[in-house]
Amino acid sequence: MSTSGPTDLLKWGLPRLRDLPWRRTRDPWAILVSEVMLQQTQALRVIPKWSAFMDAYPTPAACAAAPLGDVLRLWQGLGYPRRAKNLHAAAQQIAQAGEFPNELDELLDLPGVGPYTARAVLVFAFDRELGVVDTNIARVLARTCGSRLTTRQAQAVADAAVPPGESWAWNQCLMDLGAVLCRPVAPSCRQCPLETRCAWHGVGEDPAPGSAGVSRAQARFDGSDRQARGRLMKALVDGAVSRDAASMVMKCSAERADRLVEALAADGLVVVDEYTMCLP
Repeated sequence: MSTSGPTDLLKWGLPRLRDLPWRRTRDPWAILVSEVMLQQTQALRVIPKWSAFMDAYPTPAACAAAPLGDVLRLWQGLGYPRRAKNLHAAAQQIAQAGEFPNELDELLDLPGVGPYTARAVLVFAFDRELGVVDTNIARVLARTCGSRLTTRQAQAVADAAVPPGESWAWNQCLMDLGAVLCRPVAPSCRQCPLETRCAWHGVGEDPAPGSAGVSRAQARFDGSDRQARGRLMKALVDGAVSRDAASMVMKCSAERADRLVEALAADGLVVVDEYTMCLP
């Protein structure tokens, strides 16, 4: 991606930035919570959950002091409850350290925090001059470069493109560009502020699929293990469930229910005894 003319993107993006509540804060805990919630979940679904979570646990110490079961109850509806468990463990690690980590290796040491999330916290909370590469940005990078990119290449291109002093704004605008115009299907190339510097501009084979960071279509949800697990976790929010009822609650075979319950228990997301299941 050419670094020339970054004002085109900023002029397009800043007046149009999506009004997302975590964009109104530089609190690293609030930003970490938002980034973990946004993994695999659309922003509109995250907004009410993020607000409720921040009301309940405004600091890492508040989250760390809460039972995991309470965190899982509040998380219900976002899916992938392992993210909640990791966030709870990260809060405990931060609270024990007594300060929020502000270096890449320290953030990567937190449970459930990968390269994208660590860089997002550094950029959006601490104004570090780094590029972040989520699925939207990765798609923009591949298309502007006109080729599939490895993880290392995508990160190098993202870092090089950040204009000095504009890290927060640049990354937010680039993220919104991918979400609003440079969509996976039928992108709005004629409206794109990067069209003249794009090597693809909607013609020929799309270089984005298969490029590092570009998400692939999820497997069918109906009838999936994710759906069955979600049904059980939702039921457990209201109280303990009999082990004998697992198959009925999850709407799957007894053998499959047993396998999924064992996996949830192994992850520490469900407590199981001889007769019942409950949240931790």
